[in-house]
Amino acid sequence: MSSGYSSLEEDSEDFFFTARTSFFRRAPQGKPRAGQQDVEKEKETHNYLSKEEIKEKVHKYNLAVTDKLKMTLNSNGIYTGFIKVQMDLCRHPQTSQNPGTPTPSSSSCMNTLHISSTNTVGEVIEALLKKFLMTESPAKFALYKRCHREDQVYACKLSDREHPLYLRLVAGPRTDTLSFVLREHEIGEWEAFSLPELQNFLRILDKEEDEQLQSLKRRYTAYRQKLQEALSEVWKPD
Repeated sequence: MSSGYSSLEEDSEDFFFTARTSFFRRAPQGKPRAGQQDVEKEKETHNYLSKEEIKEKVHKYNLAVTDKLKMTLNSNGIYTGFIKVQMDLCRHPQTSQNPGTPTPSSSSCMNTLHISSTNTVGEVIEALLKKFLMTESPAKFALYKRCHREDQVYACKLSDREHPLYLRLVAGPRTDTLSFVLREHEIGEWEAFSLPELQNFLRILDKEEDEQLQSLKRRYTAYRQKLQEALSEVWKPD
């Protein structure tokens, strides 16, 4: 199994943010369907946490850690730690250390990121794409959380505004309880492209259409000429 380590703190400032951590209680929703109850219950835990609550959770988390990837709580209430993300992609991403050599199969590629509690899902996706030298738009990818409950596995796509390290803190360090997976975004065929890209596609299609029309006209012009020549031979006076 391939593994990699990178830190949002060690990269450029584009990937490390020091904004205040904030989690707010969501407005109550209608009664969820039976299959959504676990997901809704988990959403309800996204409350604002006091520094004392964060301190207690970080302490319990570190006691349960078995791989030395502990969290660190700063005096301002922001904490840093590690998440592991499985790269479940239909391609072989390249590493910054060896850009000419693809990594092993995406199903076995696991990357470890050192992030802050302020980092969002969108920032984590950007960091992963940068790590593997992938130039596609982040909009083409999505980060999923995979939860294990009662011998069943639930996969849920995270919004770009959610905070992965908070989810890791609440779930604890065990990856068999909660894990993260990066997948290609399941969106419409054209929705991931920017307006300039779409306009360029239209120009290419217009050009190809014109070329096909000109080729078709030349083809039928040649047929018409041969037919006229044949008719001339038939009606040629003696």
